[in-house]
Amino acid sequence: MISEQQVQTILVVDDSGTARMIIKQCLTIIGLKDKKYLEASNGRDAMEVLKHNAVDMVVTDLNMPVMDGEALLLEIKGSAMWNKIPVIVITSTSNDVREKALREVGAEAVISKPVNPAVLFAAWKKICGVK
Repeated sequence: MISEQQVQTILVVDDSGTARMIIKQCLTIIGLKDKKYLEASNGRDAMEVLKHNAVDMVVTDLNMPVMDGEALLLEIKGSAMWNKIPVIVITSTSNDVREKALREVGAEAVISKPVNPAVLFAAWKKICGVK
């Protein structure tokens, strides 16, 4: 768990620029307005961002070209350098089995599209250990 104060830089990963904008707006609505936002359009680009920036949280789409969100999650959680970074996965193709599998490999939350600020806030509270 981390505190809100520990999260200063958030990486938003989605192949749609519009989706990235909506995710950032939702994060702002739930109170993360004074944070630095970095963006990537796929998992491979996200890995490059991680190599060159200190990132405190990742919010990633699941279905993307080049490198999808599951592969990105596995890279992050498999790295001693990044495995403590909380990852929220957002997907339009969710089912209970897939969600459970993503959580088992380290996703702190799996959220269905369209992104709902209340659901995102609940995931954020869980990451921060707020009941």
